[in-house]
Amino acid sequence: MKRRNDFRARNHPAYWAFWLHRVSGLLLALFLPLHFWALGQALHGAAALQNFLGLAEQPLFRFAEWGLVMLLALHMTGGIRLLLIEFAPWSGLRQDWIAVALGAAAAAGMAFALALLG
Repeated sequence: MKRRNDFRARNHPAYWAFWLHRVSGLLLALFLPLHFWALGQALHGAAALQNFLGLAEQPLFRFAEWGLVMLLALHMTGGIRLLLIEFAPWSGLRQDWIAVALGAAAAAGMAFALALLG
């Protein structure tokens, strides 16, 4: 008997936590070449690095830094949530762990945003 996809599962918070964890990991992986390029500017001398650091002072770049911190926080807390679900002896707390993970990620992002403004 062929089983059809049950779209009701996509309304469950665990599905969205899974989706956020996967997408944040993909976006972080796409960020790595840009990060390595920026670090490589130091190999071309102090002037090349200073030019890049001047670009890093732009407001759009600051916003991108905030987005990066949010992605890191989401991915980290999503990974911790998965580890707790897999290895913890209790069960049935998935929605609570999802809420804790999203709250911790949002708190980290807001703390970083406040640090940028201050």
